[in-house]
Amino acid sequence: MKQNSTVKEQSLHPQPAARTQVQPHAEQASLDKEGEKLDERVLTALHAASEKKAIEPVVLDLREIASFTDYFLIFSGANERQVQAISDEVYETLKKAGEPAVRVEGYKTAEWILLDYGDFVVHVFEQKARKFFDLERLWRESKRVELPAELTGEGPSSLRKES
Repeated sequence: MKQNSTVKEQSLHPQPAARTQVQPHAEQASLDKEGEKLDERVLTALHAASEKKAIEPVVLDLREIASFTDYFLIFSGANERQVQAISDEVYETLKKAGEPAVRVEGYKTAEWILLDYGDFVVHVFEQKARKFFDLERLWRESKRVELPAELTGEGPSSLRKES
């Protein structure tokens, strides 16, 4: 059997992994509301999701209100297949950069896939599930991180806004 190369395989056969730092991307310089540069791993995850046309990306800064993680990255997919494709791309891109997920949940049902990286958690929802669980409302005390236009669907990009 191949090494755990997909999110599905990783969730079925979890293995502990060492944490390393992702190499920075030259053009990535997103800032949160306090003017701090976003973690390069977060930016890598954002760009990976954009490669699979993630809908309405949101980054919530939880550092002031939660101790278990620093950021939530929230994406939507139009259907189960796209939700799995987005999570696979994020997982594989970060794994190649030396940052494997600590835990993966929900891959089989693909209604809400959670990729836990410790310092940040990636949530990939099917659109109806995202509206139902409404993490943005649940964590409304968090700061919403400003994303560049190319990551929000407002500029030339592969990401698009939800209708």
